[in-house]
Amino acid sequence: MTRKNTICLWFDRDAEDAARFYAETFPDSAVGDITRAPGDFPDGKQGDVLTVEFTVCGVACVGLNGGPTFR
Repeated sequence: MTRKNTICLWFDRDAEDAARFYAETFPDSAVGDITRAPGDFPDGKQGDVLTVEFTVCGVACVGLNGGPTFR
């Protein structure tokens, strides 16, 4: 069965740490592509992690460092 959905989890700044935690904790889990900011922006700087693609128990996920603005 092909999965068509991806779970998106919003973080203030800890998406990469969370993805690595999930990958170490659950079977069939891994960290994939990490997208970093190409330049400085209002709430961050060049190189900050923006998104992290990962799987948890084979389920596709994306961690998004979106900040606390929309809490």
